[in-house]
Amino acid sequence: MTTSMAFIQHVCSAPFVRAVRARSLAANIAIPSHKHRILSTTTTISTPSSSSPRAHDNDSRVLLGLSETELQQLAVDLGQAFRNELQEAGWRVGRSPIYQSVTAPDGTIKLLIKLEDNRLIETVGIPVKDDKGSMRLTACVSSQVGCPLRCSFCATGKGGFSRNLQAHEIVEQVLAIEETFKHRVTNVVFMGMGEPMLNMKAVLEAHRCLNKDIQIGQRMITISTVGVPNTIKRLASHKLQSTLAISLHAPNQKLREAIVPSAKAYPLEAIMEDCKNYFLETSRRVSFEYALLAGVNDAVEHATELAELLHQWGRIYHVNLIPFNPIEGSEYKRPSKKAALAFAAALESRKITVSIRQTRGLEANAACGQLRNKFQKTPLVLDSDNAPSQSDVAIAC
Repeated sequence: MTTSMAFIQHVCSAPFVRAVRARSLAANIAIPSHKHRILSTTTTISTPSSSSPRAHDNDSRVLLGLSETELQQLAVDLGQAFRNELQEAGWRVGRSPIYQSVTAPDGTIKLLIKLEDNRLIETVGIPVKDDKGSMRLTACVSSQVGCPLRCSFCATGKGGFSRNLQAHEIVEQVLAIEETFKHRVTNVVFMGMGEPMLNMKAVLEAHRCLNKDIQIGQRMITISTVGVPNTIKRLASHKLQSTLAISLHAPNQKLREAIVPSAKAYPLEAIMEDCKNYFLETSRRVSFEYALLAGVNDAVEHATELAELLHQWGRIYHVNLIPFNPIEGSEYKRPSKKAALAFAAALESRKITVSIRQTRGLEANAACGQLRNKFQKTPLVLDSDNAPSQSDVAIAC
């Protein structure tokens, strides 16, 4: 048992400790586990008793870590006035609630998180056990509400675009996964809804918090992009030790434009030039994501052309093949296992490092945007406490 100030100093980041240091409250509170960490995204600190409250929509003063139920208990233990003073001083307290969850037989869990403006975002927890029984838990997080790039095979693009996520809205996805699995997240991939490079400021702020506050190693974090002009150079300037993953999906410009419409503004040659410079700047190997679409880009001839492209720009790349996750209303089909293996073999025979991503969560609509499209295309009007069951919601996609 301990005083509330010792409790706060034990579980909270330094900015939060400084913000409440003026308070001398006492309470008997058990020290919580790591999943109850309280995080602060603020960089400019003032005490809750400040005479000049900050605007409520300023996301530079956000406290994360406790769920709403836990915060209510904290308010009882420390006094509701304490929480009220934080909010009056411009602090946002708490986390966005989980609106819906779906679990696949393989253990993958997809969460729909309801944001303050009643919009929904997806995040996915992917557990993998190694031969020794240890579990690696990957959180696949969203960076935007929807996506403006509208890749032809992606369910997120079909659901439209609303806005960028704020940094704390990205971080709280990881906390939600930890709370759901009762296990520490070991890896984070920015491969959920949205294009991270179109929200780079918030993504970098979230990256810092995940690394410094939640203590997930930079090399355990991957930032994925379909390619936005000039952004790879900007990201390289930060010299992160995280992995950059390029959503390539085609070995030539013509086919890529058919699959990824935004490719017209960012030619393949320019992307490859930027990737080469990214490696020279950071010494980090670039990974290429390649969604295999049956009869479209999955032929051995495509693999041969891809290998030639990569050899033209160096040998410091890795290709991650992703058999297409079927989505309702899409003309694309999932390739056969034989086709995927033949594509991988063609790359390996040409000295290209390649892996085939194990498909997880097919039963949980795990492809980006699939579950969200079933529940929402416009902001929700229902209170989260009265959220309908999956069987009660009309299919919107």
